[in-house]
Amino acid sequence: MRELKTEINIDDKLYLNRWKPDHQSHLEIIDPKVCEAKCSGKDCTIFCPARVYEWRDGRIAVGYEGCLECGACRIGCPHQNIRWRYPRGGYGVQFRLA
Repeated sequence: MRELKTEINIDDKLYLNRWKPDHQSHLEIIDPKVCEAKCSGKDCTIFCPARVYEWRDGRIAVGYEGCLECGACRIGCPHQNIRWRYPRGGYGVQFRLA
């Protein structure tokens, strides 16, 4: 029996997941002024695999609806300026492995 190998990129893999976004965010920037004044690297826009954080018009924007709930932002923010918690029950990402 011959195995078929198919390559899949991260965007294709993320497409398999489904989200049920809540009307309230489970992610919070504690003090936006810290992002604006002290964070020169804007690290959250780089290490978040779901691209939840985006720098727009001199401010940080949070698109929590697409969060993968990995917690990388809570660990990686050099200023500990992101409050992360799990979404309320029944909301958030639903992983599909197929």
